[in-house]
Amino acid sequence: MAIEVFSFFSGLGFMDLGVETAGFNVSFVNEYNHSFLQAYQYARRFRTQCPKYGYYEGSMEVFLNDDVWNTRFPDYSVREKDRLIGFVGGPPCPDFSAAGKNAGSTGENGQLTEKYVQLIVKRQPDFFVLENVKGLYQTKKHKTFYEQMKRRLYRAGYSVFDSIENALEYGVPQFRDRLILVGLNRKRFGKNLKYTIGVHKIYDINDIRQCNWPTINEFEIGNVRNEPENIIRKLTVEYWFRLNNVLNHPNSNDYFNVIANDKFTTIPEGDTSKKSFKRLHRWRYSPTAAYGNNEVHLHPYQPRRISVAEALAIQSLPDWFEVMPTLSLAAKFKMVSNGVPYLLAKGIASDLYEWLKEYEQQEES
Repeated sequence: MAIEVFSFFSGLGFMDLGVETAGFNVSFVNEYNHSFLQAYQYARRFRTQCPKYGYYEGSMEVFLNDDVWNTRFPDYSVREKDRLIGFVGGPPCPDFSAAGKNAGSTGENGQLTEKYVQLIVKRQPDFFVLENVKGLYQTKKHKTFYEQMKRRLYRAGYSVFDSIENALEYGVPQFRDRLILVGLNRKRFGKNLKYTIGVHKIYDINDIRQCNWPTINEFEIGNVRNEPENIIRKLTVEYWFRLNNVLNHPNSNDYFNVIANDKFTTIPEGDTSKKSFKRLHRWRYSPTAAYGNNEVHLHPYQPRRISVAEALAIQSLPDWFEVMPTLSLAAKFKMVSNGVPYLLAKGIASDLYEWLKEYEQQEES
């Protein structure tokens, strides 16, 4: 069975890379921001073929128009039984984030979540994934809107399943909660569907919390600090810095070089208590990678901010993944921090891929 994915709000493509690694074929990519789409293509220039339906730069709202849709995807509605098509998208989330604008569903970005749901309802893919911040689910102001969207999807024929997933549980060296909503089309798969999000978790969040994580140590430039006992090494910043060989990565010198800032040498290693200027601890995981809104993450044992290469490692990207060199530093960090952590995306996609393959086997038997 051929299983295709249409990607919306693709950004730098961390989610798509996870989807591809899980076994799906990304056959269409849509991104509004020109620089993001350029960087998406640059990162994959040696690794994947051009998507079957190509790339589209612009608002996904255009695909609510029947003429545009049918011209771009003439064989969509006549697909055979052995061909599945799903939508994957993480609409921009600042309007649902306490750290962002918090404007909700009426905000400029918040409206895009409803548009994405509208597209799903109208085009009826066999399955979909919607990713967003946990504030959409947990904040009373936004949850009413979220529940309305879920009811709308159910009435349109989808069984929906949601969960708040933490990236740490999937092997990402970063504490980052994300809302995952998966929908399965009952017209295609039948009624009374059962589905579980999180089958591919590697760790349990409670076990992670029980570890003997170091807290704060004196900052010393270039010092050596031995790995403590009773931690999960693969969830630490230092493990990923070494794994990705960040000092020799193409983006290793991409960091803001601010002159004579005393915070670069006075903030202890592991002190992440402030809103900004958080210094990572090498033998602990990172707080959420959010490098905008004046939030600054400092290197554990160097008097500087972290580099783009180090930020990519914290997002669990493979060592070959490179951000296009011609972009501004601000754009590079925005792209990296906006992305869904790769291993989280891979885990969520693997859950779905295996469910679909199991369904295929049952159909054949």
